Amino acid sequence: MKQAQPYINGKWISSDRETLQIKSPYSGEVIGEQFLATKEDVEHALASAHAAKKEIASIPSNKRAKILKSAASLLEEEKEKFAALISLELGKPLKNTRDEVSRSIETLEQSAEEAKRLFGETLPGDASERGTRAIAATFRVPVGVVGAITPFNAPLNLVCHKVGPAFAAGNSLVLKPAPQTALIATELLKLLLRAGFPDSAINMVLGGVEIGQRIVKDERVNIISFTGGVSAGRNICELAGMKKVLLELGGNASTIIHEDADLDRAAAMCAKTGFSNSGQSCISVQRIYVHQSVVPAFTDLLKKQVSKLKIGDPLLPDTDVGCLVDTNAAQRIMEWIEESIHLGAELVHGGHRNGATVEPTVLLNPPKHSKVVCQEVFGPIVSIIPYETIEEAIKETNDSSFGLQAGLFTNRMDLAYKVAHALEVGGVVLNGTSNFRLDHWPYGGVKNSGIGREGPRYAVEDMTETKMIVFQFPN
Repeated sequence: MKQAQPYINGKWISSDRETLQIKSPYSGEVIGEQFLATKEDVEHALASAHAAKKEIASIPSNKRAKILKSAASLLEEEKEKFAALISLELGKPLKNTRDEVSRSIETLEQSAEEAKRLFGETLPGDASERGTRAIAATFRVPVGVVGAITPFNAPLNLVCHKVGPAFAAGNSLVLKPAPQTALIATELLKLLLRAGFPDSAINMVLGGVEIGQRIVKDERVNIISFTGGVSAGRNICELAGMKKVLLELGGNASTIIHEDADLDRAAAMCAKTGFSNSGQSCISVQRIYVHQSVVPAFTDLLKKQVSKLKIGDPLLPDTDVGCLVDTNAAQRIMEWIEESIHLGAELVHGGHRNGATVEPTVLLNPPKHSKVVCQEVFGPIVSIIPYETIEEAIKETNDSSFGLQAGLFTNRMDLAYKVAHALEVGGVVLNGTSNFRLDHWPYGGVKNSGIGREGPRYAVEDMTETKMIVFQFPN
């Protein structure tokens, strides 16, 4: 049986700790056990990270880069093992978890490259009359201790997006992964240590909200990097005090299908990216605004594409849709579907549940105030919503507390330019859906979708400070 254990001050912790069974959400079988960190464990982890920050900062950047590249190589060798474990622990289909492992390898490789790019600049002083005999140089220096809190939906890659840039920048780290995917985090940490990570570079604590709050509040932590929900993000802002916070929060992403769009392509992509990982992605296709003239044709095409998706065992290579993270999540999704139908939405496809699995569901014209439209679904539901003018589609997309990513299908360049600039989101995908991300691009949103940007280059910038050294020359 696999074990998920805290890792504190160079030691794996397992004795005299409360344990939880880890069950596969798809089969319900017990696949491991998780040892929960105590309050004292969190204190020891924080003390260890704080004590080690100068040691980690002193490691030459070329050595940090080599360690990260070694980790990427080891992960490449163990790609199938990690993909299978994610599928087993999360219920995410193997075709998606293989892709996640590939992305994680890229994230570690890109972090290794960024370790060598901690560039500064020289600033002549004579732009000011008082600076004719002075010059300044800037350097990027580590912030110190990074507190990293990660979610369950991409449990390997999102940990890599915290750990990789933090170490590349020369920081020590306290990691708290999602309780639902602690086995993945444990296996990754073992791999990082084999790759050469110093024992003192990272501490990991396992547990729930209270454990995370202790990390956030502690003054020895210099920056919090969090991916998760809005309510938790707000709580972090209240507790963090005078420290930097990086928040990648939620979304209820819009994809716009204009009247001139390639409907076959749009339907195929909406089906693929609306239901991967059972819709458990911040940028999963959720609201599909379709020009009224093509609503019947698009609806038929989307229904056909969705009906082709294979639902089943996430460990089978041809499965498209596995299950949600647990039965509670599946039950919530069903309640939201039922609410939208009660309020007037038409059920085009799906709407059934079996345990933690919810059939991919397509709704037509749910009202604006229904949860499937105005909140984050984070599940296998997409809604087709007709519009008359592109201005209406822009307005409805922007009428949201979220602003992460959006998609647009059109063959008109002038329209694409207009919409892309008008949408209040962090990223717009043209002739694609909202659900497309490359890991070296700046990823993040506006409004309730977060603060800051992920992607190794951008995370490293946030996980370092600018230090200026001034040289004054004698007359």
